[in-house]
Amino acid sequence: MISKIAWKNTWFKPLNTFLSIILLTASVSIISILILLQKQFEEKFSSSMDNIDLVLGAKGSPLQLILSSVYQIDAPPGNISYTEAEAWMNKPMVESAVPLAYGDNYLGYKIVGTTENYTKHFDLKIQQGNLFAKDFEVVVGSNIAANIGLKIGDTFFGTHGDVEEGEVHDHHAYKVVGILVPSGKVADQLILTNIASVWHMHDHEHKGHAEEAHNHSAEEPHVHTEGEEHHHEEVNPHEGKEITAVLLKLRNNMAKMTWPRIIPQNTEMQAASPALEVNRLFALFGVGISALTYLAYGIMFISGISIFVALYNTLKERRYEFALLRITGATKFQLLWLVLLESIFLCTIGFILGIVFGRIGLYFLSVSSQEEFKMAFDPFEFLWKEEGMLFVATLAVGIVAAIIPAIKAYSLNISKTLANA
Repeated sequence: MISKIAWKNTWFKPLNTFLSIILLTASVSIISILILLQKQFEEKFSSSMDNIDLVLGAKGSPLQLILSSVYQIDAPPGNISYTEAEAWMNKPMVESAVPLAYGDNYLGYKIVGTTENYTKHFDLKIQQGNLFAKDFEVVVGSNIAANIGLKIGDTFFGTHGDVEEGEVHDHHAYKVVGILVPSGKVADQLILTNIASVWHMHDHEHKGHAEEAHNHSAEEPHVHTEGEEHHHEEVNPHEGKEITAVLLKLRNNMAKMTWPRIIPQNTEMQAASPALEVNRLFALFGVGISALTYLAYGIMFISGISIFVALYNTLKERRYEFALLRITGATKFQLLWLVLLESIFLCTIGFILGIVFGRIGLYFLSVSSQEEFKMAFDPFEFLWKEEGMLFVATLAVGIVAAIIPAIKAYSLNISKTLANA
């Protein structure tokens, strides 16, 4: 009976009720989005840097190198010499090395030249087909296959650069030979091929320079002098070739600490630590999250004030109703519970709507992030502990806001109220 009365009284003044619900919905929506966004963001970043101690790349911003090579969400600072990188990849303290070479995309998805070590390093499995074995064979991530409908046997042309509007390389077609099992990692958004494919794709861009150099050398032939010896040195097949970065897993902690200092001093490369750079990124990200969280709780506090004002103002208009309830047998505690229930109903409605709109907001945020950074978020994940605490906090705001009006109802003087009726 008390519950029914409380529910009807909740809508006694619909404008006040809607205002309180809107404020609660807004605050809960923002907080729920931030909770999910922070957890999934950190999970994606942490899982993608598993077993990567250092990243070799061109000198520049270490964070840019990590974002471009580990997470594929930024342009690389430049290229490095493969032979120079090989010297460090073959060091005894290196447990595994994954070279990366890219510069092309297909419909916005990066085409990454690498070796089979990439799939082993990130524990990627083939869902259909096989791993690339020949030049211009590719394995596509699960999200790409689902989003643009690529299947085994399909062919396509890559586009130069990181954007879809670049120059199309129509002199070589890539062929899909495999599709990866969904992993929840960056590989779901990548097209993998061998490094030689990336080199061959761009060889034609350097043919003019090579022919010019060849013609110049032909005009000035080398004249052998008497007694000159001919030395036939073994040529490194990677001589003059460039790659973008190398993901390194090291055997000892000493190399992890010293290489970031030694490599820039002795080479044209840098060695960046993903753990260090990502922690810096999380620190920056955390400041924004904290600021928005404080804003959301501020809105929730304002909604609590709104609930208090609404209940307190309607208390005078409903004092005769409360007096009649007392006459018909209602106890003081039941009147107190009646007012508290009204506030609890408001908070519960606001919380449910906030969770719903929070999921909708995260969905649109995920669509935008998917288009811009090829990083998707799951709007249907539920964090029972964090969101349970949010529900408790929402109810606490409502109960605190209703305490004074509830006490007023509890201490209502029946005879004096009816005498003034």
